[in-house]
Amino acid sequence: MIFTTDSSGSLSHISPEWTTLTGQEITAAAEGGWLACVHEADRGTVQEVFTTAAATVSEFSVRFRLCFADGSVRWVGAGGVPSYGPPDRTFIGYLGSVIEIASGASDAAGAYGNIGRYLPPPTHPTTMPGDSLDRIADHLIMAHSLIEEDGGKPALPALRAALFEIGRALARRTPQMSKLN
Repeated sequence: MIFTTDSSGSLSHISPEWTTLTGQEITAAAEGGWLACVHEADRGTVQEVFTTAAATVSEFSVRFRLCFADGSVRWVGAGGVPSYGPPDRTFIGYLGSVIEIASGASDAAGAYGNIGRYLPPPTHPTTMPGDSLDRIADHLIMAHSLIEEDGGKPALPALRAALFEIGRALARRTPQMSKLN
């Protein structure tokens, strides 16, 4: 699932799959409403990772339990990369993804996160992007996570520009949430 945030880390777009998986309407997920679907024991960690990442304008990743509409609780990995826009490459928020982690993830470990680098976990069938625009965003995020390997770093400015444009397209696609930006 693809999401975008504003510069404070507040949710401004989430893929329609969010409602299918969690039962929460997209409008209810706006800003910080999505945290209601995060397992109560993990909310503080997840919120801290998002807040710290936005304050430092850093990539981030976080692993936590998400409450699904069917009553199950499953582990997911989420993360994002900063998006910049005019003027002067101003930080405008994040483009990120949420991916279910394959079954077998241990409940013994609690939620945890990292600031500084986002390496998405392998895609799980329940959190596959649902349409072309989400798939493009998913692939660009994956490319961003791999760009520093094998001498690809010179392509980073163009990739960030593409991430920015896809983020704008996602925001336009969800009118009720794009008003938040």
